[in-house]
Amino acid sequence: MKWFDYQAPRTVGEAVEAMTLHPTARALAGGTDLLVQMRAGRRTPDLIVDIKKIPELNELRYEPGAGLTLGAAVPCYRIYNDAAVSRAYPSLAEVANIIGGTQIQGRASIGGNLCNAAPSADAIPLLIALGATCRVTGPNGERTMAVSDFCTAPGQNSLEAGELLVSIHLPETPAGGGARYLRFIPRNEMDIAVAGAGVAVVLENGHIQSARIALSAVAPTPLPVDASALAGLAPDEGALRKAGEIAAAAAKPITDMRGTADYRRHLCSVLTRRALASAIAAAKETK
Repeated sequence: MKWFDYQAPRTVGEAVEAMTLHPTARALAGGTDLLVQMRAGRRTPDLIVDIKKIPELNELRYEPGAGLTLGAAVPCYRIYNDAAVSRAYPSLAEVANIIGGTQIQGRASIGGNLCNAAPSADAIPLLIALGATCRVTGPNGERTMAVSDFCTAPGQNSLEAGELLVSIHLPETPAGGGARYLRFIPRNEMDIAVAGAGVAVVLENGHIQSARIALSAVAPTPLPVDASALAGLAPDEGALRKAGEIAAAAAKPITDMRGTADYRRHLCSVLTRRALASAIAAAKETK
């Protein structure tokens, strides 16, 4: 591993300053991706900026009606161990509980999963489906963007020089709303999705008012899918079938060691149907 310097700033401003002065600097939240990449020579930063001591990046705050603020450095275990967050966003707690094993969840963060921008990332499709937004701060000030716009290529994101992901905001789940993320992995020892589907749905007057779908591992980035055709449909087998068809048509998979393109496309259909069925069941419980 190449040598590097280390800083542990206590404020967002200090972190931004350090990253601005060192163009190859990398932020360290849990390090479960970054340290592996550094050992493999894929990342060679001259400075590691440890963001775990910055209060804003460790904020986990749910306010009924306002939604959830999730700091970029909050480790996964804090999400599913927080009773209020788990009640309000059970699908998010479930995703936090499938990212790696217990030891990984003690360090890995949803913010880090997003910044790593892996096409197979488990958290990102659900964040997209839930309509999450990012709060980003850098040398030119603060800006907000949709999670769906954050990943730009495999392993690349839209952060500019010196910028830092501070937090992720999830809107309040509406009455009649439900969500679910499902993935397929070849075996428990290979914890990388062959395909995954995140789905959120809102029911009103016995019909689907709105639905959002996003896929993982079937495109260069986590893939938002236009699910507007589901609006107005009854939440029945016909809607599930339609959702599966939409997902399969939108997928842009490749063939690799984990599966063929055709297999992945089929999985998108199956996983989307199952995730939507689960989201509908959850939505009926919130009404």
